[in-house]
Amino acid sequence: MGLPGGNGRVLNPSVAERPPPIPQIVTELWELVVAYFKQETTEPLKAIGRVVAFGVAGSLLLGFGVVFLTVGGLRVLQEETGTTFIGNWSWVPYLIMTVLLALGGALTWKVGARRKEKREAA
Repeated sequence: MGLPGGNGRVLNPSVAERPPPIPQIVTELWELVVAYFKQETTEPLKAIGRVVAFGVAGSLLLGFGVVFLTVGGLRVLQEETGTTFIGNWSWVPYLIMTVLLALGGALTWKVGARRKEKREAA
């Protein structure tokens, strides 16, 4: 058996060191499992959460913008066209704005489908 070294280890390398006690091994294993769990689940979920939050915020802002533009367009058609849409024709500005919204939605859908096809092809 060798002489003890300054760090509590035996100087003779042929003498095997004692394995660490079981509670220490269990503690190290637990720390390893917790670190792995954080690395593989918590951090990716945080990143996904940020993406979802920005997507929801962007969708809400875009939705409010479309509503405001539609109401503004409706008001322009009702107020700035003079007597064109008065009386029995008062429903026409609503029809015009509904058609414009439907066309905008169809155009958005078509562009999204085209982008999806390009991504799948690549």
